[in-house]
Amino acid sequence: MSERPNIEQAMKQVRSRYELVHAAVKRTLQLMEEGEDIFIRDRKTGRLIKKTFQAIQDIAEGRVKVSIKEENQGG
Repeated sequence: MSERPNIEQAMKQVRSRYELVHAAVKRTLQLMEEGEDIFIRDRKTGRLIKKTFQAIQDIAEGRVKVSIKEENQGG
């Protein structure tokens, strides 16, 4: 059975599921810049995990700061 990212802990770092998805996508893209492969070595166990999994774990563990850019709604 494969592990799952700690979604509940990651949700504590953001205001909504939408923000979590957006932050995870941005972090995954950052990880993809490090190499073409979709897998990365887990920092703790050394096993191969998907970069999307690592992105959510980074958010959950606070290694990545999620900041929201506020946009003006002027018309």
